[in-house]
Amino acid sequence: MPRLTRADFERLDADDPLAPFRDRFTLPAGVIYLDGNSLGALPKSVPDRVHAMLTKEWGEHLIGGWLKDGWMVKPLELGDRLATLVGAGPGEVAVVDTTSVNLFKMLSAALAMRPDRRVILSNAENFPTDLYMAQGLIAQLGGRHALRIVAEHEIAGAIDKDTAVVMLTETNFKTGAVFDMAEISAAAHAAGALTLWDLAHSAGAFPVDLNGCNADFAVGCSYKYLNAGPGGPAWLFVAERHQKAAHQPLTGWLGHASPFDFALEYQPANGIRRHVCSSPGVIGLVAFEAALDVMLDADMAELRRKSVALCDLFINLVEQECGDAGARLISPRDAGLTAPWRRGSQVSFAHPDGYGIVQALIARGVVGDFRDPDVMRFGFAPLYQRYTDVWDAVAAMRAVLDAGEHRAEQYRVRAAVT
Repeated sequence: MPRLTRADFERLDADDPLAPFRDRFTLPAGVIYLDGNSLGALPKSVPDRVHAMLTKEWGEHLIGGWLKDGWMVKPLELGDRLATLVGAGPGEVAVVDTTSVNLFKMLSAALAMRPDRRVILSNAENFPTDLYMAQGLIAQLGGRHALRIVAEHEIAGAIDKDTAVVMLTETNFKTGAVFDMAEISAAAHAAGALTLWDLAHSAGAFPVDLNGCNADFAVGCSYKYLNAGPGGPAWLFVAERHQKAAHQPLTGWLGHASPFDFALEYQPANGIRRHVCSSPGVIGLVAFEAALDVMLDADMAELRRKSVALCDLFINLVEQECGDAGARLISPRDAGLTAPWRRGSQVSFAHPDGYGIVQALIARGVVGDFRDPDVMRFGFAPLYQRYTDVWDAVAAMRAVLDAGEHRAEQYRVRAAVT
């Protein structure tokens, strides 16, 4: 392809229909933020919305806020709004708890629905917390189940009559490679198994269609591409067809059919509400509410188109400008412009000095992150990323490599958070 120049990227910015969204985010001057796959940028509307909750709702309404300001029903109301982004229907999504807790709940429910099967099937590339939660649940259930881990490309062929649940993170957190959700779900169902999808690196990054893919259960977070802030509330999905049969073990009072009857015996609520355990964390929910307003204003098809363009340009430019430095692309080169997607909204390169390169880039104001053993990750959030950010980020990478900044003494020991 022709050699790229900065002018090419400036023209793309000038013609970008999503460019106005950048003004709806707080972005520090002099920083190119390519880490939205770990923590999204701050929408400018969030501080005002949280301030109003603290001062007006809590400050003036006090306990009345549970009814007057709708605090009690926010997990379900936000769930219905989020459902439109992930291909779910009304009453199929609740915004509650953390991703790990929700995975524990959904995995428990799925295993109980397949009592004669013992295998939880997952992949070696899955996000570790999902594997850890499965291991903990297996121990809690007395060791009657087994976690079977195979390579990513072996999943479909490994589903058999002993498989109770296929538990996968749709988008690989290191490489950005995306599973074909419809294909895997069909293979699981053909064998009598259920599916549980972790959409932490999918929701908000590209169009997701849970019902179109016939998914059974799903979980996800809100603080990556959905921009709800650090530790923002997670969410869960239970397909309507399973809601009568799906029972989870964390039977807290708000999952009760009549929580304010204060009965001594637990009676699960109907529908998705039985998967809400505890009093909702309202501050986090209203932050998510404001962030979701921004996301719902965007055209997801246009967002996907720009995401693919940003990532493709980054790949081509790194290879053009830094191809002699030993960086090796580990993300799928072909993103897929129509579903099923093959790459999410991140690009990863492997390099023996990857940690030092990422740290030196951060020192120059280009923020990506690193994952063991040698993975440099760069996330692209099309609502606030510019095409010229791609050019400037790669120029900084070239400068780091030319000056050997990544070999500095301070980068020889890895920080606690990479």
